[in-house]
Amino acid sequence: MAETSIPDFPFVAVVGGGPAGLMAAQRLAEAGHRVLVFEAQATVGRKFLVAGHGGFNLSNAEDAIGFASRYGPQQARLAPLLTHFSPADLRTWAADLGIATFVGSSGRIFPQPQHKPADLLRAWLGRLRELGVAINVRHRWLGFDGIQGLRLRNERSGEEFSIRPQATVLALGGASWAKTGSDGSWVPWLQETGVEVMPFAPSNCGAEVAWSAFFQQKVDRTPLKNIALRVAAGPAIRGELMLTPYGVEGTPVYALTSALRAALSQEKPATLLLNLKPDLKPAQLLARLKERRPGTSLPDLLRRSLHLGPPIPTLLRELVPDLGRLSPEELADLLTALPLPVSGLRPLDEAISTAGGIAFSEVDEHLMLRKRPGTFIAGEMLDWEAPTGGYLLQACFSTGAWAARGIREVI
Repeated sequence: MAETSIPDFPFVAVVGGGPAGLMAAQRLAEAGHRVLVFEAQATVGRKFLVAGHGGFNLSNAEDAIGFASRYGPQQARLAPLLTHFSPADLRTWAADLGIATFVGSSGRIFPQPQHKPADLLRAWLGRLRELGVAINVRHRWLGFDGIQGLRLRNERSGEEFSIRPQATVLALGGASWAKTGSDGSWVPWLQETGVEVMPFAPSNCGAEVAWSAFFQQKVDRTPLKNIALRVAAGPAIRGELMLTPYGVEGTPVYALTSALRAALSQEKPATLLLNLKPDLKPAQLLARLKERRPGTSLPDLLRRSLHLGPPIPTLLRELVPDLGRLSPEELADLLTALPLPVSGLRPLDEAISTAGGIAFSEVDEHLMLRKRPGTFIAGEMLDWEAPTGGYLLQACFSTGAWAARGIREVI
């Protein structure tokens, strides 16, 4: 079993081989720094590859103001970082690796169809090798060692050792998808140094609804296309909703997890309001319902007048016991704001991303820890969240590039 070779020349350590860490490594190497990357898993970019399975969405072409607004409370802090390494910069970066991109009809930025996630990662790793970046896999971070050092373990040999880099970028991810390496195990080592870490919570995840056993068996997993979803008086999110045995999932649900968390924190069920016909004005919807002929069943009315077939009648009966007694006006209101009582969010490890992490008050304008000069933070270790649609990856790339910029200015 080979021991780890640590150079005797000055170098920068990057801990974590995800998008944020690898982007920091590239930017630092391009600036002339010697860079060593340490990754606990057998390969780098695992979460990057897993995220690509559902559609390889790199970023989004939304305007800068709208883009920054997707980060909620942290938009002012992240806006300069997103400008420093923008979606346009990301497209240029990918093109330089031989990966052409395009903007989809939704504004999302994708590689051209012939390029798979593994193609981009392979090209990126090739570039890093050309730049002299040394990537050490199966090397687990064990915490700090003194003022500047890091403790590491070579998982192949069992060897534990310390290094003294010029500077360190920590990019260990949040706490979702632990199988990819993002398990939040780093939290105690930051807390030991007095760094405030906000508790992790699931983001971009499914919501739990206590369906009856009959509904679970009857519906199982069924998509509802072209719907809109909102929480209370908040904005409506369009997209496709998936009914599942545990509740609901899909892009509109993911976009509302922050609002659902806030409602659930009051220790009572939250409510999603489902609009089944968002393209119809209320008056148009009511007019179609009033065309109901005597003897026409509700399922037939919904199917013929509104093109709402199965499982909509079953869903309505599940949620509204007195459905048959509703007037056309009441039914119209129901179809535009059907209440889905949410009892909770799916477990942290099922979430696409997490809220929580190192508080922004703990880092300076360069993303350097105030309590540990020379240590910079990037990616989902920081306390921010964003919806799917390219915003998650873009912020990881941007914070990695910004941390590298900070090291160039400070060190």
